[in-house]
Amino acid sequence: METDPPLDLKKGHTKQSLDDATDLAALGHVEALSRKFDTWSMLALAFCVLGTWSTFAQDLASGLNNGGPISILWGLCLVTFCNLCVAVSLGELTSSMPTALGQAYWVHRLCDTPSGRFWSYMTAWINTFGWWTLTASQIAFMTNFVLGMKTMFEPAWAGAGEGWVQFLVYLGITALFTIVNLVACRKDIILPLFNNGVGLMFGTLFIVFSLALLISVGTGKDLHFQPASFTFGAWLNSTGWPDGVVWFTGLVQAAYGLTAFDSVIHMVEEIPSPRRNAPRVIWLAVSCGAATGFLFMVVCLFCIQDLNNLLASGLPFIQLVQDVVGLKGGCALIALFVVNGLGQGVSIATTGSRLTWGFARDGGLPFSRFFTKVDPTWKVPARAIILQGFLIALVGILYLFASTVLQAILSVSTIALTVSYAMPIIALLIAGRDKLPPSEFRLGKWGPIANWISVVYCSITTVFFFFPAGPNPAPGDMNYAIAVFGVMLVAAVGFWFVKGKQSFLRSEDSAWRIETARHIEAEPGLVTTNDGK
Repeated sequence: METDPPLDLKKGHTKQSLDDATDLAALGHVEALSRKFDTWSMLALAFCVLGTWSTFAQDLASGLNNGGPISILWGLCLVTFCNLCVAVSLGELTSSMPTALGQAYWVHRLCDTPSGRFWSYMTAWINTFGWWTLTASQIAFMTNFVLGMKTMFEPAWAGAGEGWVQFLVYLGITALFTIVNLVACRKDIILPLFNNGVGLMFGTLFIVFSLALLISVGTGKDLHFQPASFTFGAWLNSTGWPDGVVWFTGLVQAAYGLTAFDSVIHMVEEIPSPRRNAPRVIWLAVSCGAATGFLFMVVCLFCIQDLNNLLASGLPFIQLVQDVVGLKGGCALIALFVVNGLGQGVSIATTGSRLTWGFARDGGLPFSRFFTKVDPTWKVPARAIILQGFLIALVGILYLFASTVLQAILSVSTIALTVSYAMPIIALLIAGRDKLPPSEFRLGKWGPIANWISVVYCSITTVFFFFPAGPNPAPGDMNYAIAVFGVMLVAAVGFWFVKGKQSFLRSEDSAWRIETARHIEAEPGLVTTNDGK
């Protein structure tokens, strides 16, 4: 563990920077990362990590097959309400205990017992695994879209289905995400500017795609809008499951598009005044994502031309854009979509690397002391970033051998993140809300209601997300996500006995750090306020 002085506890910094560092010291950590993000750049990062409207576009087939427009739009309304309950519940916890480890730390703090520390460790593994697989799934989506652009011009090209071609593209994108995250923080202004740019482009593309689709259909000679009865009221069930089951399995698309708002939590040590700003960014990101996602799905549903052809294509969104805008115009739009998706992926990888670093810093990973180092030149946890990139690259090897297992690993991200959201909320309900440390964001009398809605939602959706695409599936059509999740849990328990039980959240120098922070705070003249006093 590094014991250098906090970055912001230096002469000339504001009182707020001292308060933020002291807050972190009270949680047992020296401030190792600079607070380079302001509220808007963090909101841009969170909005892009959610990527709701583009995620819905990428996963359009899932929504159309599992309930169709009713599931896509009205299921999204239900998921939005429930996710806002989860978001404000986690926002309250973030305000109380702003640390990059997030959910796992909160479980330990609320249930400060040997069993509580074990469940904290399991939460950390589930959450970290969720971010690794989320990053891998974004890379896989971009791999499909890059190769899909080729098949737009050459539909008969077999390379898009070749495992070695997919793996090479996947590996190249993984390397891109890793390298950008390694070099982007040498100057504090670069990464926030990058996220602001990606966020601006993401919002602009939402408008561009929406107008392009609507104008093309409105002015196209042989094109037509779907009736409102289809867009807002059609029910499509091609799975074989009863309609009641399909309603819940159809929530996967909406849940995936509104999952990962804990990006703010794991970046919380890089924004000023996290107790006030982090909760605000969390619920704003979910709200903005849901609004843009709903509007974009309305546009897409109105603009569908041939539903059967769309469902038969490998990438329905590419087919939709090509049907409506045409080959060349559609390819140009998809190229912009891919460029922005790569920018979003960088932000996802950034968040995952900070969680990996936070887990190592608290003694949870094998060789934690090695991976917890923050590179003084590049100002990032370089070893944690490289570790994450290496593990994600290993996942891509499955393109060469077992695509079914690969898809299971990619699909488990939503499940893992949802479980990691529920665990600290359950811990809060068990411990009692009176055990919640002071914060600047409190839910008051609405807290228990939001907490219980969150737990019920996470529990029900997790069960249905393990369902296969249809009843009585063949071995190749099984949903192996439950097997992948189970293997991850077994591995986590094994690591607990090998490493975590002895080292996780048992830093020997935490007390020294707190005392050092108090001593620095007491020294007169060390810190100046914004007005120079």
